[in-house]
Amino acid sequence: MSDRAFATRAIHAGQAPDPTTGAIIPPIYQSSTHVQDGVGGLRDGYEYNRAGNPTRSSLQTQLAALEGGAAALSFASGLAAEDALLRSILRPGDHIVIGNDVYGGTYRLLSRVLAPWGIETTTIELGDADQLRAAIRPETKIVWVETPSNPLLKIVDIAQIAEIAHAAGVLVVVDNTFASPALQQPLALGADIVVHSTTKYLGGHSDVLGGALIFGDERFVEQVTFQQFAVGAVSAPMDAWLTTRGIKTLAVRMRQHSENAQAIAEWAQQRPEFEAVYYPGLAGHPGHEIAARQMSAFGGMLSLALSGGPEAARAFAESTELFQLAESLGGVESLIGYPSDMTHASVRGTELAVPENVVRLSVGIEDVSDLIADLEQALGRISG
Repeated sequence: MSDRAFATRAIHAGQAPDPTTGAIIPPIYQSSTHVQDGVGGLRDGYEYNRAGNPTRSSLQTQLAALEGGAAALSFASGLAAEDALLRSILRPGDHIVIGNDVYGGTYRLLSRVLAPWGIETTTIELGDADQLRAAIRPETKIVWVETPSNPLLKIVDIAQIAEIAHAAGVLVVVDNTFASPALQQPLALGADIVVHSTTKYLGGHSDVLGGALIFGDERFVEQVTFQQFAVGAVSAPMDAWLTTRGIKTLAVRMRQHSENAQAIAEWAQQRPEFEAVYYPGLAGHPGHEIAARQMSAFGGMLSLALSGGPEAARAFAESTELFQLAESLGGVESLIGYPSDMTHASVRGTELAVPENVVRLSVGIEDVSDLIADLEQALGRISG
């Protein structure tokens, strides 16, 4: 459906009505195995759920259409997707370059799982082209990009990074979880592979765990597919179906997430209780111009640095009512977190450590006046 607009693809790609009953929503194939027509006589290639499932296939078609990719794979979690990709492409002695604001789980995977296997990682300010050129060496296989990043909402120029990396024969992988394909299309900007935690905006309702890889071409599809099959971190049929259901409203949800987050960021800028507001939709954000160029809106994530320091930040995170204190992000409901001790506890004490006065907001699609009122009452509690 490459000739269709994004919202149309989100609803219809991979979603043909059931041919037997005409059901407008394809069924959930809640089956672990498939009957064969004689030994090796597979029906449409299906034999066992780890190797393939029709519900998962529908989601993968949908994911590829969203990102404009050649193929997609759906996994049990975002980290399972990252692990399968990295172990398919990298070998002991290889090297990867990452940004200094990468997701804590990605850093933990690289530093504590893959490093003992012989993978080296260099952390840089990814928005600095000179640092990137200097960091790439003959053993470098991947430049790993997050934009916007988690949790400080740094923005980097995907096209520029792709140009530098490709000139050195290095792949570019973009974690597009924060923006979602509704707002940003990394493959069209030169990236080779896109990764998602589909748990977040793609699922969108905080009721499913999943991950995905979308490939710009076919080079690595076969070997990553084998890795997934051999190790087994596949998404279950119900999880795949829930993700597909969430994707159908992605376009309209992301518009509201972005509108609400913009309003809250502008409100927070006026409050002396915050010494910094991290949101690329603000004109003063250092990555604003790049974000405006490569994104269609600025997303639903923002972070706030409390002027009162770590104690005030923790108290603020514990004082909201509509913003629920919880891990994760990207659901229709608003969440607040204290990254230093929650999502990014694994990078404490490293150069990726999150400032201890920062809270992260996943702004939902509730009425924004209620959300701002909730933040105001939380400020009243910590100042009173």
